[in-house]
Amino acid sequence: MASSQPMSVVEREMYARGRKHFDQGEIDPALEAFSSLLNSRENFADIHYMVGILFERKGDLDAAAESLRKAIRLNPQYAEALLALASIHERRGDFDRSRELAERASSVSNPGPHRLDPTTRGKLANLQAQVGDAYAEAGEKREAIEAYRKALDRCPNFHDIRHRLGVVLREAGLPDQAAREFKRILRVNPELVDARIQLGLTHYSLGRTKDALTEWDRVATDCPGREDIELYRRLARSSPAQKTDPEPSE
Repeated sequence: MASSQPMSVVEREMYARGRKHFDQGEIDPALEAFSSLLNSRENFADIHYMVGILFERKGDLDAAAESLRKAIRLNPQYAEALLALASIHERRGDFDRSRELAERASSVSNPGPHRLDPTTRGKLANLQAQVGDAYAEAGEKREAIEAYRKALDRCPNFHDIRHRLGVVLREAGLPDQAAREFKRILRVNPELVDARIQLGLTHYSLGRTKDALTEWDRVATDCPGREDIELYRRLARSSPAQKTDPEPSE
């Protein structure tokens, strides 16, 4: 926080009360305390930020965005406020503005020439992945791929994002690239059944039915009784051309 004069005892108590309610998820009491404090301390960026978060939790996105913008005007380097405002724009479907704010948060929150702190990096990756989800749902596969890859640039071990990337790559007509992503997941954790199923589907889409069966047979062994896997295996076994194509270089 920043102000020309230190807070009075009453103001400190009000801030502590508002912060306690905020941390406990008590929206209305927190808003009441912070709103009263802002009557005399309107230049506290972190209070505007918390008010914005509270309004966002209430579903009032307009009020949330207004408070977050006030926080950013007071502190243009406020990475958390930038991320929160980016999330609101993402929910509204303004993906370009959301991405712009996320990139700005990335640049201002970097304390040195190397890397962001892990928490901020994870927030940025998840926000970028949400943008990718929205593009994918809208049928904008190329934009979704770009968003997922940016998210993975920040957090390569977020394999749920890599899984979504693999699915969209296959849907975009890039099955070889999709297979590489699923294999990368399985190298780290061979027990991730969903990734193995998707790798099998990707092999099958390429005509590599023997490779598809290899993956699905393993899933059937590890997870017996799955009807979807039995269906996939029957389809593969009835395929007229069961072949194993050369693997693309990785």
